[in-house]
Amino acid sequence: MNEPSRLPSTFRLIVTGGGTGGHTYPALTAIRALQARLAAGGRALDVLWIGTPDGLEARVAPAEGIAFTTVATGKIRRSANPLKMVSPANVKDMARVPLGVAQARKIVSGFRPDVVLATGGYVAVPAGLAARMCKRPLVLHEQTVRLGLANRKLAGSAARIAVSSESTLPLLPEAVRSAAVVTGNPVRPEVLAGHAEKAVAALGLTGFDRRLPTLYVTGGAQGAQQINNVVRDALPWLLERANMVHQCGPANVEALRVTAAGLHPHLVGRYYLTGFVGPELPDVLALADVVISRSGAGTLAELTALGKPAVFVPLASSAGNEQAHNAKHLEDAGAAVALTGEVTADRLQHALEPLLTDPARRAGMAKAARAHGRPDAADRLVDVILSAASGG
Repeated sequence: MNEPSRLPSTFRLIVTGGGTGGHTYPALTAIRALQARLAAGGRALDVLWIGTPDGLEARVAPAEGIAFTTVATGKIRRSANPLKMVSPANVKDMARVPLGVAQARKIVSGFRPDVVLATGGYVAVPAGLAARMCKRPLVLHEQTVRLGLANRKLAGSAARIAVSSESTLPLLPEAVRSAAVVTGNPVRPEVLAGHAEKAVAALGLTGFDRRLPTLYVTGGAQGAQQINNVVRDALPWLLERANMVHQCGPANVEALRVTAAGLHPHLVGRYYLTGFVGPELPDVLALADVVISRSGAGTLAELTALGKPAVFVPLASSAGNEQAHNAKHLEDAGAAVALTGEVTADRLQHALEPLLTDPARRAGMAKAARAHGRPDAADRLVDVILSAASGG
């Protein structure tokens, strides 16, 4: 895309969103991609991130050298019972929203951004409303199949709504569909650049039987007790059919080591247990033939960009049940298996059996996953940001 010459030599961007990695990392990846695009044209980027003091973004932005500030926010604690929504905590927090909007309006007015990019989370609402008040173009980015609560509130004010999936378009209110564009969910470039042999060397996986597929099990940084328990119950069965890297969360390592100690000696070398996977994650993903994980938006974006067959165990308490929607969307496309409701060792084994024993079945699911992946999502989102800045 050729950016219009009337754009300023220094592009000013306000980013707002966060609370979790699902809102934070897509924003950070977009910032990096925009900076690279502008630098290639001899231009600079000036970024200000509006977030919460206790969200992930409060650590990530300063660590990346990004100016960071906060505004008052009001978190909505959801409930299926409308009467419970009118809780003292919700009423107290909602009273903070006008203050947050006033603070955000002052920030936006002073910074004069070319675009405000909102990636979701309750902090995005005051900054998004301030963008409208200050007549600054607002670009929303939605990571999940269905618009999150913050983006639903802001959709009518947005110049562009960048969504991660084609299936989101018919779910949008008709009045805002013309502003929507499918970009995908930005994936950190380093995730796409892993090497399987580096994982073998870094983790010392000398006991792996490379004739067997490798299964990567992850429950996120803290681990997921539900996934850990069902994998524990199926462990000997799994290791008869696959090697396994099991990222279980730091608090769960010792209990699972007890289980591993009871394994038959010929299976022990196929099981690598760790509390946390750090910089070696891209290499572990490159090594993995099948993944068991939650189905957060960031995980889906990474696994589809890589074309990895997956068995998803959605987090039942995720906002708006978004993880179940995400997993079902890919399952319907033949790109994953979604295990919802009560997940047992038998159900897990039934889902994994064809993937671990039939290479053609794995290859078919990998192809379907890759068809839903958008490794160029960050560049697509940059196109949207620059277009919104120029009024296009």
